[in-house]
Amino acid sequence: MLLGGLAMFGPFSIDSIFPAFPQIGGQFGADTLAMQQTISVYLIAYAAMSLVHGPLSDAVGRRKVILGGLAVFALASAGCALARDLPTLLAFRALQGLSAGVGLIVGRAVIRDVLDGDAAQKLMAQVSMIFGIAPAIAPVIGGWLLGFGRWPLIFWFLVGFAVLLFVAVLRALPETHPPVQRLPLRVGPMLRGYARIARNPRFLRLTAAAAFNFGALFLYIASAPVFVLEFLGLGERQFGWFFIPMISGMMVGAFLSGRLAGKVPGATQIALGFACCALAVLANSAYTALVEVPTVPWAVLPMTLNAFGIALVFPVITLMVLDMYPKQRGSASSLQAFGSLVLNALIAGVLSPLLTRDRLWLAAGAVGFMMLAWLLWRWECRHRPKQAVPDSSPNAARYEPTDRM
Repeated sequence: MLLGGLAMFGPFSIDSIFPAFPQIGGQFGADTLAMQQTISVYLIAYAAMSLVHGPLSDAVGRRKVILGGLAVFALASAGCALARDLPTLLAFRALQGLSAGVGLIVGRAVIRDVLDGDAAQKLMAQVSMIFGIAPAIAPVIGGWLLGFGRWPLIFWFLVGFAVLLFVAVLRALPETHPPVQRLPLRVGPMLRGYARIARNPRFLRLTAAAAFNFGALFLYIASAPVFVLEFLGLGERQFGWFFIPMISGMMVGAFLSGRLAGKVPGATQIALGFACCALAVLANSAYTALVEVPTVPWAVLPMTLNAFGIALVFPVITLMVLDMYPKQRGSASSLQAFGSLVLNALIAGVLSPLLTRDRLWLAAGAVGFMMLAWLLWRWECRHRPKQAVPDSSPNAARYEPTDRM
């Protein structure tokens, strides 16, 4: 539960302000494109700092890094609440992004520190289930808070959330990376380590496949203010119609992933997940082309299936990435997160404002991302070494990490 809470506070701070976009934009005189930058600035900062969180936790321990990140996030959220103009808000959103990655990135390394094989996959899936709650309830809570006050109340809520997690980590999370296993934090070796990982074609294929697959869904998440308020014609307190079905699919997929651990090969689970994603984006495209005025729940059901498929694919690919570098799990987790976050920042800041001009463009963008992810996975299938996919069945051979291929 604690690892899930740490994983969810970063994405929670993205989605919780969606219902407040019209109110913030009206107060600061910001149009839709300017308001989208509250997402992209956050994600760019998140991506940049994600390269530091992992190696820092490899050097000083997981617990200290998580506690420090939560403290900075609480202060940054207070700064957002007190902002009186858009540049100030964007600056503190960037500071939020710099600190928000500790829970998700370092939390993955914590899981791999203490568990192997099917046990690691099960816990990763359970954390994904809790993580999946954040995008569903964040805009609902944000809209509910707007009923009691103005938009700063959302950021004060985030301050309280961060403080609660800080106390929970202080009391309940042990250190999982002992001093004897720590690596010195030196810039030169860190950069060389990143360069070595980033030059590995197999790491790049797996990271890109996971990032593009999620990108198909994140395109709609980043476009939620336009999709919900304009395309679906719903109100600021009705974001649940969009997020709750979608995240329900992700949670069910994560639950199934945990149940499948040790029972089916990882490659089979990934193939099933990609099949669900393909069916989802095609169904969404067909609905978009055939129905002029979208309505709920039909407009969001394809995204529910897409989220289900992503939840089947992501835990297995993430463990594959971490298993490639058993002595640099923090660095591998950071670099994987960096690639995904850079893509998400581009989606939020560039693609979403362009594609939301037309529902068909939005649907076509999702198809494109999913197809890129599937092609990268097929490439990986042709080149991966034997037992490179986590397989926790009783007769599975132990996978030895490699930098080759």
